[in-house]
Amino acid sequence: MLTGAGRDRTVIRFIEKPQGLMNVRRRNSAAGIALPLAALALAVAAPAAAETLESALGRAYMANPALNAGRAGLRATDEGVAQALSGYRPTASLSADIGLQQFQGRVGGDQRNFTTRPGGAGLTINQNLFDGFQTNNRTRQAESDVLRTREALRLTEMDTLFRAAQAYMDVLRDTANLELQRNNVEVLEEQLRQTRDRFNVGEVTRTDVAQAEARLARARSDVSAAEAQLRASIGEFRRLIGVEPRQLAPGRPLDRFVPATLDAAVTIGLKEHPQILSTLHQVDVAEAQVKVLEGQLYPRASLQGAVNQRYDSQFPGDNGMTASIVGQISIPLYEGGLTYSQIRQAKELVGQARINVEDARDRVRSAIVTAWGQLEASKAQVIASQAQVQANEVALNGVREEARVGQRTTLDVLNAQQELLSARVNLIVAQRNRVVFTYDVVQAIGRLTVRYTALPVAIYSPKEHFDQVKDLWFGVRTPDGR
Repeated sequence: MLTGAGRDRTVIRFIEKPQGLMNVRRRNSAAGIALPLAALALAVAAPAAAETLESALGRAYMANPALNAGRAGLRATDEGVAQALSGYRPTASLSADIGLQQFQGRVGGDQRNFTTRPGGAGLTINQNLFDGFQTNNRTRQAESDVLRTREALRLTEMDTLFRAAQAYMDVLRDTANLELQRNNVEVLEEQLRQTRDRFNVGEVTRTDVAQAEARLARARSDVSAAEAQLRASIGEFRRLIGVEPRQLAPGRPLDRFVPATLDAAVTIGLKEHPQILSTLHQVDVAEAQVKVLEGQLYPRASLQGAVNQRYDSQFPGDNGMTASIVGQISIPLYEGGLTYSQIRQAKELVGQARINVEDARDRVRSAIVTAWGQLEASKAQVIASQAQVQANEVALNGVREEARVGQRTTLDVLNAQQELLSARVNLIVAQRNRVVFTYDVVQAIGRLTVRYTALPVAIYSPKEHFDQVKDLWFGVRTPDGR
């Protein structure tokens, strides 16, 4: 008779709820397929030594290249304010010259031949007095650009943390799936052995043996595919988090940061999402550019002071110092229509920026609704998948019992085992999605940041660098010493 085969294994937790552990523990029947819902190859050590999802996100926050590149870009943008403020400050230049002059000719009826070495030095200082408010508007524009870039950095931070959480859960999912597929091979190998034994005594036909062999070949192919998928997930984990996955603890959903209702989530997202705030600051940048260009039509006033010292070794009377202070006013009259065209162009760009704000709001609203729907679906899928696994376990046991008395064929048993395997794979995917989609919702509303979620890591402060450089009058070293 056909009996069960395989190993009795205990399921290990895959995800963890804030209210407690979500342990999906199942004991196999004699030939059941184990459901390892955690990284058995990764999490075989004490829980204290395991990498948690929160610590992995902290690693990504500190070391992810894309995020660090965004911070460097923001620091470069900070310098725009210092550059704009330079329009208020004087400019100074120092010049010097020295030469050799040969003279041959008549001076006062006398033939003269002499050499002189003229030289001198001068200091010139220019101070802007009025430039049509261009400096003021450039400063306001640069400050708005800094705020826009800060929101863009926050968007990068959220995207990095979400992708890191996704990579973490993908490694857990794929490791659990690989262990599941390997166990399936062991079960089918034992199934094939028993089928061959029954064939040898005449209880089954060659067709039953061939069916068992075919299922085993397919199972081995599935193991190879699962190994490839796990390697790909490990590579993505390394790229985003910066280390190889070793011992991964169960993932925990961010339910405590998910709003109670969809309407509340949309309200928060429209108010706080960095994509919307970034486009609003871009409107300020574009409006300031209009003011800067309009300032080119205004009169300009400046003051220039100069001191020059001249030396001449042949004619002492030419030696001396001169000093001057000159006020200048220039009034633009017509520049070929260039400035007027630039102003019209800038106004159109303001209109474009305002439209982009509405587009960003629509995108954020759509992303929130999509993420919310996926989260609700994942919750239902976890419950349904658990019920499916339980039902398939009962069905498999029943098919085996019926096969013992000749009411079921070997193919019926193999199909029942495949149904159970598929159900358990679906449960793994559903549990992974249950965690990932909570992160997706929190990201969609604009709150998947280290500061809001209180991850255990030092928070990068963009304002610190801004305050260090905005009022610097000179110096080429960056605040970090470069």
